[in-house]
Amino acid sequence: GAPTISIFQKPAGVIPPGGSTTICCSCQRDNGYFDLYKDGHRVRTLELRSSRAEFSISNATQKDTGAYSCHYRDGDTVLAHSETVEIWVREFRLPKPVLSVLPGHDVAAGADVVFRCTIAHPKAGCFLYLEGWVKEVKFISKDEDCKLSHVHKGNEGRYSCQCFTRNASLEWSAVSETLDLVVR
Repeated sequence: GAPTISIFQKPAGVIPPGGSTTICCSCQRDNGYFDLYKDGHRVRTLELRSSRAEFSISNATQKDTGAYSCHYRDGDTVLAHSETVEIWVREFRLPKPVLSVLPGHDVAAGADVVFRCTIAHPKAGCFLYLEGWVKEVKFISKDEDCKLSHVHKGNEGRYSCQCFTRNASLEWSAVSETLDLVVR
């Protein structure tokens, strides 16, 4: 059958003008090509290397904002399409949040884990990101925590958070430092 392909942004989150990010595409094949599409138009092509291709965006501008997807092809035949990942380029006007995890970043399977994204702003909401996911894990409103019950190996990974306010315009913070969750 057709291969399953995945796409994600690394690091996750809105990026500032002049900033950089990488769009990672992968599949279970070890040859062929990935075409990167932005808003329905092919922008770049990379040969598959060890089942993945990484498309870098550096010195980002507003023109880099858009909906990106990967098409996997063998020769001229497109075999699969990824989901779409939204890339946003925005000025950072809020302070950088701090991500913490309770009871700690190394937990036993079955435990409950609480992520807290703290920002010095009275009305900011935040997104919790997990590297490798095409979308955010969860939206966290002000003074709320994100609880993961009965964690398992699938919850492991590199987490970060990013906050925003909905004033007259959308204002963003930088992305927090990352935090690795290990499930034993």
